[in-house]
This record gives sequence, C-alpha cells and structure tokens, in this order.
Amino acid sequence: MSVSKIRESPDDGVIDRLKEISGRRIEDERRRRRMTQRQFAKRVGISIRWLREIEAGNPVVKLDDHLRCASALKMAPTYIFLPLLYWSYGRVCPINVAIADLTDIERRSLALINRRVAALEIG
Repeated sequence: MSVSKIRESPDDGVIDRLKEISGRRIEDERRRRRMTQRQFAKRVGISIRWLREIEAGNPVVKLDDHLRCASALKMAPTYIFLPLLYWSYGRVCPINVAIADLTDIERRSLALINRRVAALEIG
C-alpha cells in the first residue's frame, strides 16, 4: 500500500498511523538505497524480523526503533515529529507533510528557533 493512501485526519490511533507512515518511509528509503533487509538490520543492530515489524508499521514497535532506523538512513526526523505536532494541536495533518522531504524546513526551523532563543537571552 502506498503512503499516499494513509488517512489525513487524527483519531485514537494517531501514533499507530504514524508508525505505519514511518515504517513505509523507512522501507522506501532502504529500497531506494538498494539495501536488503539483512544488510540494513545488521547496520542498525536489530534482527531482520524486527526490521520487518518496523517497516510493517506494527503498533508494538516503539518510535525509538523508527528513529534509529531513520537516523541510520540519514532521514530527517521531522517526518515523525511534524505530523505529531499537527495532531497535538487538533489540526489535520496534510498527507504531504508525512511523505515530503522536510530537510529544508527542518534547517530553517532550527535557525528560527536559534534566533528566538538568542533574542530571549539578550533581552
């Protein structure tokens, strides 16, 4: 199933859906890099079975494991945290937020936060 088919509105299963999105993104990126599950699992330090659970979006898997895999693939963690931020404010998360490359937005956000923090320290 394509990532684009994931529903956009929040409900009680927000974290479960987030794991589903994340698992698909991790699998897509791993495949894009032409890595087998065996190669990638070894790189991350997990079993192949556990990687399959992560990529399948199994709700039992902790987000920590998703973040470890994303980090090993040099994926921006924003794809996990930004949808969570939308939903925590009761807003609908556009599906593009969950599937887009948000590296530039992540860098700009960090620069803005740093400027604001610096302004608070001065004032």
